[in-house]
Amino acid sequence: MTAALIVSVSLTGAETPSWYPWFATQLDARLVPVSWLLPPRPHRGRHRPDAPLIGWLRERTRAGDVLVLHGFDHTVTPGARRWPPRRAEFAGLPSHEATLRLIAATRTMDHLGLPSDVFAPPRWLASDGTVRALRRRGFRVCADGAGVRLLDQPGELGRLVRGRVLSLGGMPAGPTEPNTDYSTEQHAEHSVVWRQRSLSAALVRAAGRAARRGGLVRIAVTAEELTHSASRAAVLAAVDAALAAGARPATYRLPVPDPAAMPA
Repeated sequence: MTAALIVSVSLTGAETPSWYPWFATQLDARLVPVSWLLPPRPHRGRHRPDAPLIGWLRERTRAGDVLVLHGFDHTVTPGARRWPPRRAEFAGLPSHEATLRLIAATRTMDHLGLPSDVFAPPRWLASDGTVRALRRRGFRVCADGAGVRLLDQPGELGRLVRGRVLSLGGMPAGPTEPNTDYSTEQHAEHSVVWRQRSLSAALVRAAGRAARRGGLVRIAVTAEELTHSASRAAVLAAVDAALAAGARPATYRLPVPDPAAMPA
Protein backbone atom coordinates (compact mmCIF):
# COMPACT_ATOMS: atom_id res chain seq x y z
CA MET A 1 0.00 0.00 0.00
CA THR A 2 1.30 3.44 -0.94
CA ALA A 3 2.01 5.66 2.05
CA ALA A 4 0.35 9.07 2.40
CA LEU A 5 2.39 11.91 3.91
CA ILE A 6 0.63 14.57 6.02
CA VAL A 7 2.61 17.51 7.38
CA SER A 8 0.89 19.70 9.98
CA VAL A 9 1.83 22.88 11.85
CA SER A 10 0.17 23.79 15.17
CA LEU A 11 -0.39 27.53 15.48
CA THR A 12 -0.94 28.07 19.20
CA GLY A 13 -0.98 31.88 19.21
CA ALA A 14 -2.32 34.86 17.30
CA GLU A 15 1.16 35.84 16.16
CA THR A 16 1.86 37.18 12.69
CA PRO A 17 3.67 34.93 10.20
CA SER A 18 7.41 34.68 10.71
CA TRP A 19 8.89 31.35 9.71
CA TYR A 20 5.59 30.09 8.27
CA PRO A 21 6.09 31.52 4.75
CA TRP A 22 9.63 30.16 4.57
CA PHE A 23 8.52 26.72 5.76
CA ALA A 24 5.54 26.69 3.40
CA THR A 25 7.81 27.64 0.48
CA GLN A 26 10.14 24.75 1.30
CA LEU A 27 7.22 22.33 1.22
CA ASP A 28 5.82 23.93 -1.95
CA ALA A 29 9.10 23.04 -3.64
CA ARG A 30 8.49 19.43 -2.60
CA LEU A 31 4.83 19.54 -3.78
CA VAL A 32 3.71 18.89 -0.19
CA PRO A 33 0.68 20.84 1.10
CA VAL A 34 0.46 21.83 4.77
CA SER A 35 -2.37 21.22 7.25
CA TRP A 36 -2.46 24.30 9.52
CA LEU A 37 -3.93 23.64 12.98
CA LEU A 38 -5.51 26.86 14.24
CA PRO A 39 -7.27 27.30 17.62
CA PRO A 40 -10.24 29.72 17.50
CA ARG A 41 -9.17 31.10 20.89
CA PRO A 42 -5.37 31.12 20.94
CA HIS A 43 -3.14 31.02 23.99
CA ARG A 44 -2.10 34.66 23.56
CA GLY A 45 -4.04 37.49 21.99
CA ARG A 46 -7.10 37.16 19.79
CA HIS A 47 -7.60 36.47 16.10
CA ARG A 48 -8.89 39.35 14.00
CA PRO A 49 -10.27 38.93 10.48
CA ASP A 50 -7.82 41.56 9.22
CA ALA A 51 -4.77 40.14 11.03
CA PRO A 52 -1.76 39.26 8.82
CA LEU A 53 -1.79 35.62 9.98
CA ILE A 54 -5.48 35.16 9.10
CA GLY A 55 -5.08 36.79 5.69
CA TRP A 56 -2.02 34.68 4.95
CA LEU A 57 -3.85 31.48 5.93
CA ARG A 58 -6.69 32.37 3.58
CA GLU A 59 -4.16 32.65 0.76
CA ARG A 60 -2.59 29.33 1.68
CA THR A 61 -5.91 27.47 1.75
CA ARG A 62 -6.81 28.90 -1.66
CA ALA A 63 -3.46 27.56 -2.92
CA GLY A 64 -4.13 24.01 -1.67
CA ASP A 65 -3.24 23.95 2.01
CA VAL A 66 -5.84 22.90 4.60
CA LEU A 67 -7.14 24.73 7.68
CA VAL A 68 -7.80 22.41 10.63
CA LEU A 69 -9.96 23.47 13.57
CA HIS A 70 -7.63 22.86 16.53
CA GLY A 71 -9.93 22.55 19.52
CA PHE A 72 -11.61 25.73 20.73
CA ASP A 73 -10.22 27.53 23.78
CA HIS A 74 -6.44 27.47 24.26
CA THR A 75 -6.39 30.35 26.72
CA VAL A 76 -5.13 29.71 30.24
CA THR A 77 -8.03 29.37 32.66
CA PRO A 78 -8.05 31.77 35.66
CA GLY A 79 -5.86 30.44 38.45
CA ALA A 80 -4.01 27.99 36.20
CA ARG A 81 -0.30 27.79 36.99
CA ARG A 82 1.05 26.33 33.81
CA TRP A 83 0.68 26.20 30.06
CA PRO A 84 -0.27 24.03 28.32
CA PRO A 85 -2.89 22.60 30.69
CA ARG A 86 -2.39 19.04 31.88
CA ARG A 87 -5.74 17.90 30.53
CA ALA A 88 -6.58 18.13 26.85
CA GLU A 89 -9.67 20.20 26.11
CA PHE A 90 -11.74 17.53 24.32
CA ALA A 91 -10.28 14.41 25.93
CA GLY A 92 -13.14 13.70 28.35
CA LEU A 93 -16.08 15.77 27.13
CA PRO A 94 -19.54 14.22 26.77
CA SER A 95 -21.29 14.77 23.47
CA HIS A 96 -23.48 17.71 24.52
CA GLU A 97 -20.58 19.70 26.00
CA ALA A 98 -18.41 19.01 22.95
CA THR A 99 -21.28 20.20 20.74
CA LEU A 100 -21.46 23.56 22.53
CA ARG A 101 -17.74 24.13 22.11
CA LEU A 102 -17.85 23.10 18.46
CA ILE A 103 -20.70 25.53 17.76
CA ALA A 104 -18.70 28.38 19.28
CA ALA A 105 -15.53 27.29 17.46
CA THR A 106 -17.14 27.07 14.03
CA ARG A 107 -18.82 30.45 14.46
CA THR A 108 -15.45 32.00 15.26
CA MET A 109 -13.79 30.41 12.25
CA ASP A 110 -16.63 31.46 9.94
CA HIS A 111 -16.22 35.03 11.21
CA LEU A 112 -12.52 34.86 10.33
CA GLY A 113 -13.29 33.60 6.84
CA LEU A 114 -11.62 30.26 7.55
CA PRO A 115 -14.39 27.66 7.69
CA SER A 116 -13.30 24.05 8.11
CA ASP A 117 -14.85 20.61 8.42
CA VAL A 118 -11.61 19.06 9.67
CA PHE A 119 -10.87 18.81 13.40
CA ALA A 120 -7.79 18.00 15.48
CA PRO A 121 -8.16 18.11 19.28
CA PRO A 122 -5.43 19.57 21.51
CA ARG A 123 -2.86 16.88 22.40
CA TRP A 124 -4.55 14.69 19.77
CA LEU A 125 -7.06 13.41 22.38
CA ALA A 126 -10.78 13.28 21.57
CA SER A 127 -13.48 11.53 23.57
CA ASP A 128 -16.08 9.31 21.87
CA GLY A 129 -18.61 12.01 22.74
CA THR A 130 -16.53 14.54 20.83
CA VAL A 131 -16.38 12.29 17.76
CA ARG A 132 -20.15 11.81 17.82
CA ALA A 133 -20.65 15.57 18.15
CA LEU A 134 -18.32 16.17 15.21
CA ARG A 135 -20.36 13.81 13.02
CA ARG A 136 -23.59 15.52 13.96
CA ARG A 137 -22.08 18.94 13.21
CA GLY A 138 -21.09 17.85 9.70
CA PHE A 139 -17.33 17.45 10.17
CA ARG A 140 -15.69 15.08 7.72
CA VAL A 141 -12.42 14.31 9.51
CA CYS A 142 -11.10 14.05 13.07
CA ALA A 143 -7.35 13.56 13.49
CA ASP A 144 -6.46 12.06 16.87
CA GLY A 145 -3.51 10.23 18.37
CA ALA A 146 -4.52 6.84 16.95
CA GLY A 147 -4.96 8.01 13.39
CA VAL A 148 -7.40 9.90 11.18
CA ARG A 149 -11.13 9.24 11.53
CA LEU A 150 -13.19 9.57 8.34
CA LEU A 151 -16.46 10.68 9.89
CA ASP A 152 -18.51 10.55 6.69
CA GLN A 153 -17.95 6.80 6.34
CA PRO A 154 -19.87 3.92 8.00
CA GLY A 155 -19.25 2.97 11.61
CA GLU A 156 -20.32 4.34 14.97
CA LEU A 157 -17.27 6.60 15.08
CA GLY A 158 -16.48 6.61 11.37
CA ARG A 159 -13.59 4.71 9.81
CA LEU A 160 -10.20 4.97 11.46
CA VAL A 161 -7.12 5.13 9.25
CA ARG A 162 -4.33 4.30 11.67
CA GLY A 163 -1.10 6.26 11.85
CA ARG A 164 0.64 7.75 14.86
CA VAL A 165 1.90 11.31 15.02
CA LEU A 166 5.64 11.79 14.49
CA SER A 167 7.13 14.89 16.10
CA LEU A 168 10.35 16.06 17.68
CA GLY A 169 8.63 16.14 21.06
CA GLY A 170 7.41 12.57 20.66
CA MET A 171 10.68 11.01 19.56
CA PRO A 172 12.78 8.98 22.04
CA ALA A 173 16.22 10.37 22.73
CA GLY A 174 19.25 8.38 21.69
CA PRO A 175 22.05 6.95 23.86
CA THR A 176 23.46 9.07 26.66
CA GLU A 177 26.38 11.16 25.50
CA PRO A 178 29.85 10.12 26.58
CA ASN A 179 31.53 11.82 29.53
CA THR A 180 33.58 14.91 28.71
CA ASP A 181 35.91 17.23 30.55
CA TYR A 182 33.75 20.29 29.83
CA SER A 183 32.74 22.73 32.50
CA THR A 184 29.20 22.42 33.88
CA GLU A 185 27.93 25.20 31.58
CA GLN A 186 29.69 23.79 28.54
CA HIS A 187 28.46 20.30 29.37
CA ALA A 188 24.84 21.51 29.63
CA GLU A 189 25.09 23.25 26.25
CA HIS A 190 26.70 20.18 24.70
CA SER A 191 23.92 17.98 26.13
CA VAL A 192 21.24 20.14 24.49
CA VAL A 193 22.96 19.89 21.11
CA TRP A 194 23.47 16.14 21.52
CA ARG A 195 19.81 15.59 22.41
CA GLN A 196 18.59 17.75 19.51
CA ARG A 197 20.65 15.74 17.05
CA SER A 198 19.39 12.50 18.58
CA LEU A 199 15.75 13.56 18.32
CA SER A 200 16.24 14.80 14.76
CA ALA A 201 17.81 11.51 13.66
CA ALA A 202 15.01 9.54 15.36
CA LEU A 203 12.35 11.58 13.54
CA VAL A 204 13.99 11.02 10.15
CA ARG A 205 14.32 7.27 10.75
CA ALA A 206 10.71 6.98 11.95
CA ALA A 207 9.36 8.85 8.92
CA GLY A 208 11.29 6.63 6.52
CA ARG A 209 10.18 3.43 8.25
CA ALA A 210 6.53 4.52 8.31
CA ALA A 211 6.62 5.38 4.60
CA ARG A 212 8.13 2.03 3.67
CA ARG A 213 5.40 0.20 5.62
CA GLY A 214 2.65 2.11 3.81
CA GLY A 215 -0.37 3.79 5.37
CA LEU A 216 -0.22 7.22 6.99
CA VAL A 217 2.96 9.16 7.72
CA ARG A 218 1.99 12.07 10.00
CA ILE A 219 4.72 14.63 10.70
CA ALA A 220 3.69 17.36 13.15
CA VAL A 221 5.59 20.52 14.06
CA THR A 222 4.67 23.38 16.39
CA ALA A 223 4.97 27.10 15.72
CA GLU A 224 7.58 27.33 18.46
CA GLU A 225 9.71 24.61 16.88
CA LEU A 226 9.71 26.50 13.58
CA THR A 227 11.65 29.30 15.26
CA HIS A 228 14.67 26.98 15.64
CA SER A 229 16.81 26.26 12.59
CA ALA A 230 17.71 22.76 13.81
CA SER A 231 14.04 21.84 14.19
CA ARG A 232 13.17 23.18 10.75
CA ALA A 233 16.02 21.19 9.22
CA ALA A 234 14.96 18.02 11.06
CA VAL A 235 11.35 18.24 9.91
CA LEU A 236 12.36 18.87 6.29
CA ALA A 237 14.79 15.95 6.44
CA ALA A 238 11.97 13.73 7.74
CA VAL A 239 9.72 14.90 4.90
CA ASP A 240 12.45 14.11 2.39
CA ALA A 241 12.96 10.67 3.93
CA ALA A 242 9.25 9.87 3.64
CA LEU A 243 9.09 11.08 0.03
CA ALA A 244 12.22 9.12 -0.88
CA ALA A 245 10.58 5.99 0.58
CA GLY A 246 7.58 6.42 -1.73
CA ALA A 247 5.07 8.42 0.34
CA ARG A 248 2.65 10.62 -1.60
CA PRO A 249 1.63 14.08 -0.30
CA ALA A 250 -1.79 14.38 1.37
CA THR A 251 -3.61 16.56 3.90
CA TYR A 252 -6.00 16.01 6.78
CA ARG A 253 -8.77 17.06 4.39
CA LEU A 254 -7.86 14.19 2.04
CA PRO A 255 -5.79 11.76 4.14
CA VAL A 256 -6.11 8.77 1.79
CA PRO A 257 -5.71 10.21 -1.72
CA ASP A 258 -5.66 8.24 -4.93
CA PRO A 259 -1.94 7.58 -5.47
CA ALA A 260 -2.37 7.83 -9.23
CA ALA A 261 -3.69 11.37 -8.86
CA MET A 262 -0.83 12.65 -6.70
CA PRO A 263 2.47 14.05 -8.04
CA ALA A 264 5.44 11.73 -7.77
